[in-house]
Amino acid sequence: MKLVSWNVNGLRAAWKKGFLGLLRTERPDVLCAQETKLQEEQVTDDMRAPEGYRSSWCFAERRGYSGVVTYTRAEPLTVATKCGSACLDAEGRVVHTELDPFHLFNVYFPNSGMGPERLAYKLAFYAEFLEHVEHLRRQGKGVVICGDVNTAHTALDLARPRENERNPGFMPVERAWVSRLIARGYHDTFRLFTADAGHYTWWDLKTGARARNIGWRIDYFFVCDELRARVRAARILPSVQGSDHCPVTLELD
Repeated sequence: MKLVSWNVNGLRAAWKKGFLGLLRTERPDVLCAQETKLQEEQVTDDMRAPEGYRSSWCFAERRGYSGVVTYTRAEPLTVATKCGSACLDAEGRVVHTELDPFHLFNVYFPNSGMGPERLAYKLAFYAEFLEHVEHLRRQGKGVVICGDVNTAHTALDLARPRENERNPGFMPVERAWVSRLIARGYHDTFRLFTADAGHYTWWDLKTGARARNIGWRIDYFFVCDELRARVRAARILPSVQGSDHCPVTLELD
């Protein structure tokens, strides 16, 4: 099974810049997209069912903001866009699809760059999300988490760690949550195969950072311990254009 995750930074724009090309090239069983920036009435028929895929959407109340969609070849067993938490459900950030082998969470985690209130919201979201997925995991089925986590975990995960150690997305309190997730038995799948620096998933387009590879790795696939032995590959696709992020992939037995 191949899964792809991509923060498209506006699905309509990405659709014009090669979104279907990614589907045709990678041919994933599942594609998770974040930051669609769409309302339900703006979704076209092509976007709902591109080339044999079916789709599950979560929309933000605010127009032009947030939003996630999960495309699957096979029909999920169940789909949920609400977690039963005001914090998790407020901004169109989560699609939970239950597939036969595992629970899959496609998540656009909050950005903390707009001040202390947003940092507090991000940390609350992190904490409640982890408890939510752990509750499901205790029921006996594995969990895969993917999306834009909006945090670079270690100094290896951004080009300029020293200059950014107090900046949103690399503050110790944000990084500590990623460490907590790993300590609870989840694996950063890219790091199972690649230990060195220089691999990023987001670049500031305003400064031309992508051409110089001055980036951050803030997009992830995590799998729980129970699924670790089934992981076969995890990649970053920096050559894919169309967004300020690039896709990441996961392959499982």
